[in-house]
Amino acid sequence: MKFLFKIILAISRLPLWLLYIFADLIFVITYYVLRYRRTVVKENLRKSFPKKSSEELKQIEKNFYRNFADYIVETLKSFTVSRLELRVRVQHLNQDIFAEAKAEQKNVILLAGHVFNWEWFTALATIIPQEHSFPVYRKVQSGFWEEGIKTVRNRFGNTAVEAKEVIRHIFRNKNDGNSVYMFVADQTPHVSEVSYGLKFLNQKTPAFIGYDKLSTRMDLAFVYCEMKKVKRGFYQINYHRIYPDSERFSEFEVVRKFHKLLENTVNKDPSNYLWSHRRWKYQHAVKFMDTTNENR
Repeated sequence: MKFLFKIILAISRLPLWLLYIFADLIFVITYYVLRYRRTVVKENLRKSFPKKSSEELKQIEKNFYRNFADYIVETLKSFTVSRLELRVRVQHLNQDIFAEAKAEQKNVILLAGHVFNWEWFTALATIIPQEHSFPVYRKVQSGFWEEGIKTVRNRFGNTAVEAKEVIRHIFRNKNDGNSVYMFVADQTPHVSEVSYGLKFLNQKTPAFIGYDKLSTRMDLAFVYCEMKKVKRGFYQINYHRIYPDSERFSEFEVVRKFHKLLENTVNKDPSNYLWSHRRWKYQHAVKFMDTTNENR
């Protein structure tokens, strides 16, 4: 395992222009040769965009595999990329939100989706006024890759927290505006944990709701992270504060608002979303279907 990690670090130190040549090769292999999850991607796109023509869907599919290949090499680069290079390649917009939350003495809950490249959020910790930054990660079957994810997300002064521990961590941590938690919040809950669903991208969608418990029990600042791919290797992240309709969030309100914002982001550039993920595999397990978003 240590030898494999050394190989990954060696590859990671290659310049991005060279890694993107590898990405072009990865695209050809995954799309044309291995046909990696092509059936899953086609089905997800067809159901998410029923009004688009077959030609439009085909183009989105192809562009997705190109972005996916870029994501792979950019994630490898994350092991060694410098803070300065990420500051150049990722533009953080509307940063005043973090100063406002600190002034209000409210810890920040960042909610992002699987929009490329979410792994490049980590350098945010170097430019915000909060002292503590906690990217959230989920355990995976491979201990090697779990350690790899933690290595990437622990860089730049971050402290990665496992998903099953993060809610407890937030409740125990002082809510003083000095901490930021980074969620990739469109995770698919395990079938045994599915209890809530809503309409997202024209489909009945099981939703992860762990962070909803925080919104109704603690006075925190919830922020949506809108990721935009400007061009190859360059991104913008626009931060949007999510406010409750009344004084406090009602149950599932922040979940609905996050999914609505994410849906708008995906509609702007569908090819930049992770369509190879089996996002809708547990539709049958949804016990409660929220239709509030459908009326907005």
